[in-house]
Amino acid sequence: MIPVFSIIGSKSNTGKTTILCKIIKELKNRGYRVATIKHHMGDFEIDHPEKDTWKHSQAGSDIVVISSPVKIAKIEKVQEEYRLDDIISKIQNVDIIITEGYKKENKPKLEVIRKKISPNLISKESELFGIVTDFPLENQIPQFNFEQVREIVNLIEEKFLKK
Repeated sequence: MIPVFSIIGSKSNTGKTTILCKIIKELKNRGYRVATIKHHMGDFEIDHPEKDTWKHSQAGSDIVVISSPVKIAKIEKVQEEYRLDDIISKIQNVDIIITEGYKKENKPKLEVIRKKISPNLISKESELFGIVTDFPLENQIPQFNFEQVREIVNLIEEKFLKK
């Protein structure tokens, strides 16, 4: 089973995407294959108007797949949001899956908080394996500043990747 954890925060602009991208780069430097799943609360577009796949969708295709020798993408119209575990079950050939968002799911969490944006944890301490913060908190959970990427990835390796 592929290990999964979520990077979460209560509000936008806390640095979730920034720290996630740094973690991905460090994991890749260490030789791991990484998958990410981004949760979005509303509608979104990844296809561009007037491109062939966009035209397929506009014509009524419920699933559009674009494939090349180096990438494949699937765009599917859904009646209701997929469960996170259903999405995870479709991912293969990686060492770890990291989600951004999904704060209500039952996955281990790395919470990102900033004093000026949202200084309070939104997770139960029992759900957290780490905190990325710009101010110290009084608890027993490992805490990191935004530059301690190597240390964060060391913890990720210890918790999820070392057998």
